[in-house]
Amino acid sequence: MGDDNRSREPGHGGTPVVGMVGAGQLARMTAQAAIGLGIEFRVLAAAPGESAAQVCARTVIGDYTSAGDLLGFGIGCDVVTFDHEHVPGAQLAVLGQVTAIRPGPEALVFAQDKLAMRNRLSSLRALSGRGVRCPRYRHVGTLADVLDFAADEHAAGRPEWPVVLKAISGGYDGRGVWICDSKEAVREVLSHGIALLAEEYVPFERELAVLVARSPKGQGACYPVVQTVQRDGICREVIAPAPGLSPELAERAQWLGLSIAAELGVTGLLAVELFESGTELVINELAMRPHNSGHWTIDAAVTSQFEQHLRAVLDLPLGGTASTAASVVMVNVLGGHDPDLYSRLVHVMAADPVVKVHLYGKQVRPGRKVGHVTVAGDDVERLRDRAWRAANYLSLGTEQPAGH
Repeated sequence: MGDDNRSREPGHGGTPVVGMVGAGQLARMTAQAAIGLGIEFRVLAAAPGESAAQVCARTVIGDYTSAGDLLGFGIGCDVVTFDHEHVPGAQLAVLGQVTAIRPGPEALVFAQDKLAMRNRLSSLRALSGRGVRCPRYRHVGTLADVLDFAADEHAAGRPEWPVVLKAISGGYDGRGVWICDSKEAVREVLSHGIALLAEEYVPFERELAVLVARSPKGQGACYPVVQTVQRDGICREVIAPAPGLSPELAERAQWLGLSIAAELGVTGLLAVELFESGTELVINELAMRPHNSGHWTIDAAVTSQFEQHLRAVLDLPLGGTASTAASVVMVNVLGGHDPDLYSRLVHVMAADPVVKVHLYGKQVRPGRKVGHVTVAGDDVERLRDRAWRAANYLSLGTEQPAGH
């Protein structure tokens, strides 16, 4: 399944062809990176108006849940990769009959199934030896299951509430995660009728992310550890490198990312989202694709995460990962009530010519990610202020400093 021998070695058989399932902003930015590498890049889009379909000449319209559409898309590709993790396993098996899949289904399952991910990572004894762990967790299906989990926490001298409930599959950008502080809140979540995982609520100082790349030959590369700021389950801000992070914790996070990529057999990019809790790192989520926490690399790293992902899935030598500035701040642009972003773009450019603006060509809806801005320099707090002012002006038509 997804046999790597199906793909041509770069330089032996013409220009490599990379297909990406999904046509969101991640595919759009990967398409831009492919241009510089001279790669033929194709996307499987659900509709012509999707973000990547607007800019990718080799766009195929189809349904990623259809085995026939995936099969037709994969034929002619040297390798197929993804801008999301939602392709069902049975369809991946069909796709693997005609092309290499990177990351492969055996790795991708751990980004698709949170219970499988927790079970697998909890079995890696080396993590606990380095001060890294998963939250305590349990597969739950009834109110009694959740209450038993909460009671066990209380019996161990830990807070009984809140309890975090997570959808085992399908969640992203805060969807599929509920912080429950009562039986009534649990009942409401259970009424959705989806498979759930109960987890401890982890008290943390801040959230971190580490982004690594791994090639089929086993070469690995790691970017600086970043701080992420979440609101309503959506990543709003990324600061690279994470301010004030001790060298010991930074090294531990990078070791963790590379170790998990190797243990799970990931090819391409792997993002590991973490809680910093005292001297511990607690694993929150995994993503096996380009990631929001790496958007800053387009403008302020030797190799962007999108170029790196292409290098990795094609088994090319990986690029340098160092930042080109002392500090970098990326803030996501969310849609507001006025869809005319371009009427405000000129003011952002005039007010701060150093701000880099990336818009995704997506229909503007309140709260939807429609772009991001990046600012690089020396003074982190000043960079945050400038980035937030630019992002908020694009979204809302009003300047607001960092934290608003």
